Amino acid sequence: MRKHILMIACMALMLAACGNPSKMAKLAEMVNTECTPEVLEAVNGKIAAQYTVEFPAKYFLSEAILDVTPVMVYAGGEVAGPVFTLQGDKVMDNNNVISYKNGGKASRTVVFDYKPGMEKAVLELRATVYNSSKTKKFEFPINYRIADGTNCTYMLVKLEGAPSMEADNYQKIIRETKESQILYTINQSNVRNNQLKSEQMKEYQEFLTAADKDERRTIVSNDIIAYASPDGSLNLNNKLSENRAKSAEKAFVKVISKKAKVKDIPVNVSQISEDWEGFQELVAASDIQDKELILRVLSMYSDPVVREREIKNMSAVFQTLADEVLPALRRARFIANVEYKNWTDEELTQIINENMSQLDEEALLYGATLFDKDAAKAEIYKAAASKFNSSRAYNNLAALSLKAKKTAEAKGYLAKVSDKNAIYYNNMAVAAMQEENFDAAAENLAKAGNLAEAKENKAALMILNGEYTAAATALAGTNSYNEALVNVVTGKLDKASSILANAKCPCKSYLKAIIAARQGNNAQAKEFLEAAKKDEKLAKRAEKDIEFAKL
Repeated sequence: MRKHILMIACMALMLAACGNPSKMAKLAEMVNTECTPEVLEAVNGKIAAQYTVEFPAKYFLSEAILDVTPVMVYAGGEVAGPVFTLQGDKVMDNNNVISYKNGGKASRTVVFDYKPGMEKAVLELRATVYNSSKTKKFEFPINYRIADGTNCTYMLVKLEGAPSMEADNYQKIIRETKESQILYTINQSNVRNNQLKSEQMKEYQEFLTAADKDERRTIVSNDIIAYASPDGSLNLNNKLSENRAKSAEKAFVKVISKKAKVKDIPVNVSQISEDWEGFQELVAASDIQDKELILRVLSMYSDPVVREREIKNMSAVFQTLADEVLPALRRARFIANVEYKNWTDEELTQIINENMSQLDEEALLYGATLFDKDAAKAEIYKAAASKFNSSRAYNNLAALSLKAKKTAEAKGYLAKVSDKNAIYYNNMAVAAMQEENFDAAAENLAKAGNLAEAKENKAALMILNGEYTAAATALAGTNSYNEALVNVVTGKLDKASSILANAKCPCKSYLKAIIAARQGNNAQAKEFLEAAKKDEKLAKRAEKDIEFAKL
């Protein structure tokens, strides 16, 4: 150690004695260098590093100028970064000054654009020293190797995108209703025979008969709602609507259901003492003079007594109301509630196989989901698209094409979509991602809103752009490949492992190999890597991946 110190001291005396910058080059080994990080990392297509050069006391001549050039050396060649110029303490310039007496150190950050092959790059510093007038220069005989390899794990992000499928509105049970009514005379609750023989009532009875005989239809219930018109006292109208409800129920049980030849229909009976809602609807639909004034009174007052008083004060129109509106509110409504059983899955499958042309749009869109193979689904969506010019069918055809990475075909289908909704914009974004047009992808995803697939696709772009924290938040709970990846690149290896626990596909096995290698479990890393190498691209990547440098 003493001999080493003595040698350095002698070298310092030599430098001081001659003042020749060439001696700095000859004593290049006296300079210390370091780099942060020691293993470079690519983020958003950039490789950043901070390097430091440190000089001992009595080394850096007062009238010397030193140029330090960071150089990235890789299989494709080399790329030089900006020159970092340092100067002695007697040089009259504006560069970083290093003291001859005390020595010193200086740091600089350099950023390189990532290029393929830089995974196995070496970052080195090259130095040239000059005299103060820069008339003489001397190259340092050594290059300072400060970092090996570039971690590009984030580039494993899946960017083929998650397309979206449109939903169908197919109803396995369709609810139908049929309505009829009977009218009462003023202040009466007895059911008149002519009301039970009206054309409307005949249609109602025929509907019940047909529904009862139809194997696909079930009469669930019949609602009877009795009303009183909103004139007269509230007590009177309460009693009147109650009696009308009773007489209407009796008529339904003894006459209507008997004529319709249906039995045991559950009957739900209710009453509304004063039919202000019906009154408002009839007035709004009429051509009564001053109807706007009447409607304004209804909106201004909620108390039925006040409403009735104010309307009766309009003597010019009240007689018209009494003749044309109020009689229609003295009524009982009969509402049949029927459930229609639509085609079963088995029936739909058979119809599609035999003659799908008889199906409507909803049945086709739902029917496609009953088939496992995408080719079969596509044929059904094509039928819906052709027959109904269905935007949903075109979107789904595009999604199937995107899934198969047939991007041009998908864009052809998307061009025919007229209803440009969130699903359309997400699928447009996926097409752009597959074409590596990430700006267009981001623009479309902004229009896709909070669609689940859009969130995943946005997160993929976040990973690509180095926004790891935001991506982790967006992907939380998806248990997807990209969620596992973002946890790997942020060092949350346990969380990533739990997501990948049962995964066996090559791409996920590759991530598991990275995790094992980072944890120092080389044997397990090799095992996972062998599984990953079934994918030719991953096998080639592994050969130069710095993650596996210690294997």
